[in-house]
Amino acid sequence: MSKRSIKDVDVAGKTVLVRVDFNVPTRGGVISDDSRIRAALPTIKLLREGGAKVVVCSHFGRPKGQIVEEMRLTAVRERLAELLDTDVANASGPSGTTPSEVVSTLKSGEVALLENLRFEPGEEANDAEFSKHLAGLADIYVNDAFGAAHRAHASTAGVAAHLPAYAGLLMERELEMLGSSLEGSTGATVAIVGGAKVADKIQVLLHLATKVDTILVGGGMVAAFYVAQGMSGGAAEVTEEDTDAAKRLLSSSGANVVLPADVVTAPEFNENSQASVCDASDVPIDGLILDIGPRSSKEYARIISLVDTVIWNGPMGVFEWPNFAKGSKSVAKAVAANKKATSVIGGGSTAEVVGSLDLVDQITHVSTGGGASLEFLEGKILPGVAALDDAI
Repeated sequence: MSKRSIKDVDVAGKTVLVRVDFNVPTRGGVISDDSRIRAALPTIKLLREGGAKVVVCSHFGRPKGQIVEEMRLTAVRERLAELLDTDVANASGPSGTTPSEVVSTLKSGEVALLENLRFEPGEEANDAEFSKHLAGLADIYVNDAFGAAHRAHASTAGVAAHLPAYAGLLMERELEMLGSSLEGSTGATVAIVGGAKVADKIQVLLHLATKVDTILVGGGMVAAFYVAQGMSGGAAEVTEEDTDAAKRLLSSSGANVVLPADVVTAPEFNENSQASVCDASDVPIDGLILDIGPRSSKEYARIISLVDTVIWNGPMGVFEWPNFAKGSKSVAKAVAANKKATSVIGGGSTAEVVGSLDLVDQITHVSTGGGASLEFLEGKILPGVAALDDAI
């Protein structure tokens, strides 16, 4: 899926609308992780250096078409200004006349930020009039928000129908790295997939089974795979849908599916619950599977050390709790230690695992998109990507 890149465009004197994903985590109104803002800086700097007037837009939280004071982008605008070392004008809006008035005052190289796009009901509805309103602010549209590309919203899809539409540098890298991880490997490829329910990820798993050599399974979904093989899944509520999904993967041709030989269980879903290691064939009926066990961690690490491409989406257990984080940490360290491999980490919780261990610099690519990367790995066409102009 080759899309036109903004790096190939002469933007001098042009006004460029840039859709970014600044939906950053905050605590008490203070940004706790600015990595999503930093990820968009290369595209914004490229445009500024090229002489463009830059209008940045993003959603934040879920205000559901209403103005919610706690969801204003004030802190984001201030942090962006610090990182760019320049003033970032408040373009307000996102609807109304103020945005166009502010944008009309911008000079080449200057930056403005619209208010939270989701304050406007037309954003999530992909409203035609709101799409035209956004398009009316600029000459060129750039989507650098891979994390929102799986949404067909006004700012990710609708606006692209009215302006020349290009991929930003971050979007370009996301598509290149995720795409090459599935199509470009010349050696052994492993997919590591965790998560709570098999049914939630069965399409991803089935698609990966046609693309990779080995799938390593972790997370709460392990229980369904055990049940599918006639063993105990412990105290987890395993639905027929989950069991059927597990059976589908196990019976599918293609990748070798590896299940953990041992797991860590606990009598309650609680951070301080007593952790016990047990074999796959001996999971207590009242035990919740909250991590893969030490033997499995070692075996997964061994497999990871042998491959040329690693795709990882979903932690191996409840990594937020120390008693049940060892499997995820072991896998993360193994991925980072395989220097010959191209490693691609899906966003969301998996990225948090890698980040918490300061291993990001040892990973080839850590995606900024949780749901978007998952849908991409599922083989779906993302609306925000499809809307961009195709490369000639």
